Amino acid sequence: MNYLRFPLPHLLAWALLATSNEFATLSAVNGAVQMLLFASLVCVPLWRTDRMAYVDIGWPWGVFAIGVVTLLMSDGFPARVTTIAVVYMFIGGRMGAGALVYWKKGWLDDELPRYRYQRLRWREAGVRHERLMAQIEVLSQGFANASFLSIPAFVIASNPTASFSPLELVGLAVWALGYVIESVADSQKMLFLQRMSAAGEKDRVCDVGLWRYSRHPNYFGEWVVWFGLVVAAVPSWLALRGRESVLTWVLLGLALLYVTRLMYWVLNVYSGALPAEHYSVQKRPHYAEYQRGTNMFFPGPPKS
Repeated sequence: MNYLRFPLPHLLAWALLATSNEFATLSAVNGAVQMLLFASLVCVPLWRTDRMAYVDIGWPWGVFAIGVVTLLMSDGFPARVTTIAVVYMFIGGRMGAGALVYWKKGWLDDELPRYRYQRLRWREAGVRHERLMAQIEVLSQGFANASFLSIPAFVIASNPTASFSPLELVGLAVWALGYVIESVADSQKMLFLQRMSAAGEKDRVCDVGLWRYSRHPNYFGEWVVWFGLVVAAVPSWLALRGRESVLTWVLLGLALLYVTRLMYWVLNVYSGALPAEHYSVQKRPHYAEYQRGTNMFFPGPPKS
């Protein structure tokens, strides 16, 4: 198996930022912060315990760090810089704080299902050195923070225009909508599980509220969050046209678009819907029926 298949696109995007006129220093500082953070919070604990779940702490605090670096080092319109920095710090801080709470409750005492599922994939692919592959996988998420996931923040914060364009406001509104969808879905499922646990029906399928229209509305909401940030970045990317070479400018635009594709893949295939459903089908007798009647990701009307 090619061990560089997953990290290579992120490394190329990081190199693009490092060779750009606008973002070379930003990308160097952010990259150093991400590697230090992942080495201490993820790689060392993984090496000691052989559990990849620590990435659920490192990744969101890495997103928070992107916001901090953006706030301290960007020289665009101050209100715009502050807005996008706060958005990133909110995304990362909310998820990072939640991860720390679960960690204190002992959720890292065993490997999380999505990472157990990843190891099943490796065995099917013939991976011989699982401990090495685990380190590469978690570092790849650090590389993603150093590259693709930082691009919307850096591009938006580079725009010196002293006003917000309508498209920027639309993008921020979409981001807020995604956050609402994700939060409501999480709250509905938590309440459902509490009720089923009290009733002694722990194997019931959550099909209430937003879960009636999508099997993973929380993941859909998270994808909408990043889609909104990409939309908000488009006016600032257009404003970069005269400050970067044509090639760099085009590649940055393609990298922005790739963020939506990357998050869709992560939330569906890599660590989201597919691993979750692998175990849900085994644990919940009626989950296969739920799959037949409800869209997997994008919400839609229930199927008869």
